[in-house]
Amino acid sequence: VHASLLPRWRGAAPIQRALMAGDSVTGVQVMRMSLGLDEGAVILQKRTPIGENDTLGTVYFERLFPMGVQAMLEAADLVVAGKHKESVQDETRASYEGWFREAEARIHWAQHVDAIHNLIRGSDPAPGAWTTLSGAKLQLFDSRKELVRTFGAVRGKIGEVLGLEGGRLVIAAQ
Repeated sequence: VHASLLPRWRGAAPIQRALMAGDSVTGVQVMRMSLGLDEGAVILQKRTPIGENDTLGTVYFERLFPMGVQAMLEAADLVVAGKHKESVQDETRASYEGWFREAEARIHWAQHVDAIHNLIRGSDPAPGAWTTLSGAKLQLFDSRKELVRTFGAVRGKIGEVLGLEGGRLVIAAQ
């Protein structure tokens, strides 16, 4: 079982990569094992939408993990009954990504707000997107994009902490 719609996002961190890329759908696939990494023929595929504020945690724990268990049982039944079909993956659409490490989870405030939002979502709960504030490492979780204006102009400089609102830290981004 692999937690992406193969051949996209082959490798060790498919859910993080899908979120960070802003994908709107992901899923699980049951495939026949092969010598190549996540290259086997697909036996069964299940899809699920990715919401604007979904995180690695919500996508995995609430949807992909239970979906993967069900898909594995369904695929096993199909194989045992001789009713399964195998589809060869389209190698021209393949992508490989390695482990998603803490260094990649660092927020670069010069990036567009969508890239920052997607990085935080793809890093939540682990390894946790991070930045520094007054020299201390600060991890950010549960990102939301909001347009915050003061007298018609967007507030704050990029990366500036604008304050706390409703128990949330508000940071300016482009």
